[in-house]
Amino acid sequence: MQRKSTRHRAFDPDPDAPEQVCDHPGCNEPAGYRAPRGRDALRSYFWFCLEHVREYNSRWDFYRGMTPGQIEAHLRADVSWQRPSWKLGTGTANKAEFNEDDVIDPLDILGATRHSRAERAKDAARQRASAQAAGIPEPLRQPLATLDLTWPVSFDDVKSRYRALARQHHPDANIGDEKSEERFKAIGSAYAALKVHFTRQDDFVS
Repeated sequence: MQRKSTRHRAFDPDPDAPEQVCDHPGCNEPAGYRAPRGRDALRSYFWFCLEHVREYNSRWDFYRGMTPGQIEAHLRADVSWQRPSWKLGTGTANKAEFNEDDVIDPLDILGATRHSRAERAKDAARQRASAQAAGIPEPLRQPLATLDLTWPVSFDDVKSRYRALARQHHPDANIGDEKSEERFKAIGSAYAALKVHFTRQDDFVS
């Protein structure tokens, strides 16, 4: 005995369709197919017969009336399901700051991380205090530390140290070493910052 399939076929009328005629003007066919009324009314429907729902769908354009910029913004918002998002680690303006001390950690699993972070903060504070005592300009403190230079220093000293460190950490000499690659980038950034400073100083003197 062959069992009759109860599966809904693709072009069958919607089982939830209201008992009414097609919404297309002048059509008296039963309405069995829904279609959204507009971009801002996707859950409000017209009810059409099969012929007129096909006609309606063939002309449907969700982005009709939107500028290219609006379309681009809408597509980007769709990536996060139209929900607000933020860059990783930034959070929202009203979000409370995370405090490690509020975490219940009876086994002190976070202890090592917490202590190392505290030590790094102390080291940074000591470096700032030392830099202030030496009269190092604020914008030059990190670049000088990156190149292991002390203040005062000449631009010739900066160039000499940069060349030595760049040769030491150049990617061609340290293939596959990610730490050397990052160090090479930091050295280049530090040199660029110091070069700008000394160039401005020369312009001022001249």
